[in-house]
Amino acid sequence: MSTSEEQKKSQIRERPTTEAFRRFVREDWAPRRPAVTEPAAVATYAAARRAAVSAAYEGDRLVIPAGGLKVRSNDCDYVFRPHSAFAHLTGLGADREPDAVLVLEPKEGGGHDAVVYFRPLAGRDSDEFFTDSRYGEFWVGARPTIEDLELELGVIARHIDELADAVAKDAGEVTVRLVRDADRELTAQLDASRVENGADAETLEPLDDELAHVLSHLRMVKDEWEIEQLQAAVDATRAGFEAVIAALPDAAEKGRGERWIEGVFGLHARHQGNGVGYDSICAAGDHANTLHWIRNTGDVEEGELVLLDAGVEVDSLFTADITRTLPVDGEFTDAQREIYDAVYAAQEAGMAAVKPGNRFSDVHAAAIRVIAERLHAWGLLPEGVSVEDTLDTDHGQYHRRWMVHGTSHHLGLDVHDCALATREEYMDAELTPGMVLTVEPGLYFKADDLKAPERFRGIGVRIEDDVLVTEDGFRNLSAGMPRASADVEAWVREVRSRA
Repeated sequence: MSTSEEQKKSQIRERPTTEAFRRFVREDWAPRRPAVTEPAAVATYAAARRAAVSAAYEGDRLVIPAGGLKVRSNDCDYVFRPHSAFAHLTGLGADREPDAVLVLEPKEGGGHDAVVYFRPLAGRDSDEFFTDSRYGEFWVGARPTIEDLELELGVIARHIDELADAVAKDAGEVTVRLVRDADRELTAQLDASRVENGADAETLEPLDDELAHVLSHLRMVKDEWEIEQLQAAVDATRAGFEAVIAALPDAAEKGRGERWIEGVFGLHARHQGNGVGYDSICAAGDHANTLHWIRNTGDVEEGELVLLDAGVEVDSLFTADITRTLPVDGEFTDAQREIYDAVYAAQEAGMAAVKPGNRFSDVHAAAIRVIAERLHAWGLLPEGVSVEDTLDTDHGQYHRRWMVHGTSHHLGLDVHDCALATREEYMDAELTPGMVLTVEPGLYFKADDLKAPERFRGIGVRIEDDVLVTEDGFRNLSAGMPRASADVEAWVREVRSRA
């Protein structure tokens, strides 16, 4: 990927260019130690994923870019994160490898070679080593060599400069498919090349969209390694939540406490893994009733609840997604407990529906029925509207004033994983062992909601766990984080006793 215009304008720092200085910089470096000594644990799993894709596209050339660095401002880039399809099929996570492209090259006789084109480590006698502030080892650290990547991943590795000729080769005879949204510049180049070699421009996007859909759906059932990564992400998230619980008194005392909570969790997310898997929701009081409250600018007050929706993304890029609603002073008020216990009952019903043979949508149906029953018992549904009436998707849905979102989504490399799957493959699909999904009902009573009882106004509660579908039901990956109201209070007391 070429240097951006913003970066070209910002490269104003003077750098010595005399040959004597360049020679001085190149000299007297100790030999590098081997960066990779054995294959990565993920290599065999990534190979199996690639084999599944290969079988689906016999004879086609498949191009899956990691994407490139993106400018944050001036000459500063955002921390790089590879495209999820690239990470899934190579096993590379964290900030690896900007500009890389995985090509599944069809072989004579069937199958594909997996070739990763990337920017390998440059020698210390190169200009890149010292003068390139975006890629040079002196500035951003060492990258793997060709040999390193081949050993680590079990693929063929090539220099990125060879990519253009490789993907354009026989483009008029071989169907070329591309993950379009990973690298816009590469997409434009490959589109032009395909059209030049006889492809119909109008067919390119549908051709590519089919590949993107298949790669998204491929992630729906997790392999053993992926499940281990998700459990590690959940375990790290528990550590972050407990750090927040210990810090709640500080958050209340210091002002702008939502930012304090966000910072505490972010510290542990960055320490335990790659960082947060999504912007943390640290919503105190009435802010909990704004579903996507990520501003986190509010104060935290004694007597309030804090809704913390956060997850650690581990270095492999798999993320947890957990929500707990915590009493700031350690105990729920009567009204808070009444709402909390209703949400907990709904979550229990949703979890009970997680088992092979049930549909994904059955989880929401079970949880939302409990929500509707509680709202009806509280007299909040319109007069004459029964539980069955409000659950009627065509003529009811009155309960959605207080529970607007779905109860579940798939979880993995993306917090909302497998997003390109069709409705038949997602909502209407049967649950299968190896799927990982969230169960997260809630109730939200905004402070200015005059249809809500006064005692409920300003209280929002959500409880969310990450569950693995097993052969005979489910395993709650986040079972170590208490959920029932009395257990949450005991958890707060226990964590603070250790603080």
